[in-house]
Amino acid sequence: MLNFYFRLYAGSVKGPQVVDFLRALVRHIPQPLLLVWDRLPAHRSRVVPEYLDRLGGWIQVEYLPPYAPEFNPVEYIWAYWKQHELPNVCPKDYWQLSEGARRTLRRMRRRPRLITAFWKQASLWPA
Repeated sequence: MLNFYFRLYAGSVKGPQVVDFLRALVRHIPQPLLLVWDRLPAHRSRVVPEYLDRLGGWIQVEYLPPYAPEFNPVEYIWAYWKQHELPNVCPKDYWQLSEGARRTLRRMRRRPRLITAFWKQASLWPA
């Protein structure tokens, strides 16, 4: 099943935050996972492959080609999110931004046809 999972962090995402997110995925999803990742430095930091190795293949990672945002469904998620879910939002503080972001991302996640459209647009949908 196609889906997307998210977790918001204050500041920039680094290796420890990626590992924290992966731990949450392993707890939440009771089956092996395939992650399709861009080449964000945090995804390739030393602590991430060390954590993945300890899982013994439970999580497999495939990297998108470098400099190819058109193949990344997450780029389409963010574009849709900014244009349709959060236009003209002016939060007063980080908490208000975080709550609004979580609410709208959860709403998007409940629309499987929308998620499928992002994958198709990225040309990653199986033929």
